[in-house]
Amino acid sequence: MTIDAARNPHPIYFAGAFATGGLLTFMVHLNGELARYGNPLFSSWTAHGTGIIAAVILLLLVHRRRMPRQEKTLKAPLWAYFGGISGAATVMLTSTAVNSPLGLSGTLALGLAGQVVFSVAADSWGLFGMRKRHPDARDIAALGLVVAGAALIILFGRGAA
Repeated sequence: MTIDAARNPHPIYFAGAFATGGLLTFMVHLNGELARYGNPLFSSWTAHGTGIIAAVILLLLVHRRRMPRQEKTLKAPLWAYFGGISGAATVMLTSTAVNSPLGLSGTLALGLAGQVVFSVAADSWGLFGMRKRHPDARDIAALGLVVAGAALIILFGRGAA
């Protein structure tokens, strides 16, 4: 991928990322409701159980009959298989936080701030085999705006904690 292609992605990627944010909000709300009527562990088990069922159905719908060529098959690093652990922790933590005075918007605002902080750190340190990319002034400014926006939602929003 060229630098120009990376800086000017197709609009479908923006739409997909925006839709993902909406789905994430919906998921956090539903998981919070499950936790409210049960507990965060029940919420996580239910979310991941229904996720497995949905994934199997989607795989059956889009399954391709041809097998991948052996010479092109790469093995994922061992640490890549631990994404489910962070997913389970995320469901349990957000299910708890969304039922606190933070509410849905405060939980997601802090979650977004945490995502941005961690991603800038991962880029600058080259975590998980990524190429190092040191943040520039725009990255730091964007990081500050996201954190400030999260603080505004939590401290001065209509449902302030």
